[in-house]
Amino acid sequence: MGGDQANERAQGITGRRAILGAAVLGAGGAVLGLPGAARAAESRTAGHGGRGLKGLPVPTIIGHRGASGYRPEHTFGSYELALDLGADIVEAGDLVPTKDGHLVCRHEPEIGGTTDVAAHPEFAGRRTTKVLDGVSTTGWFTEDFTLAELKTLRAVERIPANRPHNTLYNGRWEIPTFEEVLVWQDEQTRKRGRQVWIYPETKHPTYFRKLGLGLEERVAKLLRKHGKDGRNSPVVLQSFEPTSIQKLNQLVDNPLVVLLSSAGSRPYDFVETGDPRTVADLITPKGLREIAGYAQGIGPTLDLVIPKNADGTLAQPTTLVADAHKVGLLLHPYTMRNENPFLPAEYRKGGAPDGYGDAFGAFKTYFATGIDGVFTDNADTGLLARADFLDG
Repeated sequence: MGGDQANERAQGITGRRAILGAAVLGAGGAVLGLPGAARAAESRTAGHGGRGLKGLPVPTIIGHRGASGYRPEHTFGSYELALDLGADIVEAGDLVPTKDGHLVCRHEPEIGGTTDVAAHPEFAGRRTTKVLDGVSTTGWFTEDFTLAELKTLRAVERIPANRPHNTLYNGRWEIPTFEEVLVWQDEQTRKRGRQVWIYPETKHPTYFRKLGLGLEERVAKLLRKHGKDGRNSPVVLQSFEPTSIQKLNQLVDNPLVVLLSSAGSRPYDFVETGDPRTVADLITPKGLREIAGYAQGIGPTLDLVIPKNADGTLAQPTTLVADAHKVGLLLHPYTMRNENPFLPAEYRKGGAPDGYGDAFGAFKTYFATGIDGVFTDNADTGLLARADFLDG
């Protein structure tokens, strides 16, 4: 998921029911407090009831780009650690295409901040400036590389100022393809004895369609190839562009989620087609009823659930949760992180950019609104917070 990128800059930077299983992690587990997280996972929290997406534990803990609080995001190291920590779903991954039409998992098509491409002199000439969804962006772009070329790169930590410990793992993992993720999902399901769920996102679909690299058809083709295109398939598809979700709704039967950025923003497909509506229009009762006609859920920013005051503290919750539930939509807002800069002001502890605040307190406040789940970079914290909340 990439809609929280603007927030980061401002801060300095349906399927078979999933059953949570405790992971055996060895000596490294104690460092992250994993035994407690594993016990929380063992509670096998009940879902809404039924199969598919609504059968998952509630609040659902979604590993945002894997366990990106502890490993460079969108790597198999990050994805597998998210499962070890007990995540109900792994966001694997943000899908962008290569020059030769393969789908790979990167936070954005610009890969200068998430790979070691700048250290490859053979690709120096690929650095360029493009207009990406109306924003001038300079760097290296996946659509200018073949898959074979991208496979020579290695992932690095995207926000080292907040996660210096993650830089230890720079260069360890390559860029995964979406097809590799689908195969990995089956392998992990067999290995762990429980259904592993994934939550991929189509990134900048309007931009890529104009380049002749349409995402939805490629996603659908791979899901059909691997038998994961059904109503009860453990693959949830998401996008910030409603028309991308509408296209997917025509191509596959997977559960679908519309991502929602800040209230005043406009989805880029709306900008391109001249649709004057903003996210604020989409979260009205009328807008939510329209979304419910082709999707099963929404992924709003946390600020759409509880806005912030001018001083960064939380204000009163909105009616979004109740309004969405009234039309049958699930809510999976984004993104909970443990570090101070990403927390509401009243939950911060000191000013260190890599220091942890009171994430448990923040989780509890958001859970109390009735959300159905949350994206988090720290699945272990989320699992413990859920256990606290349900026991409270």
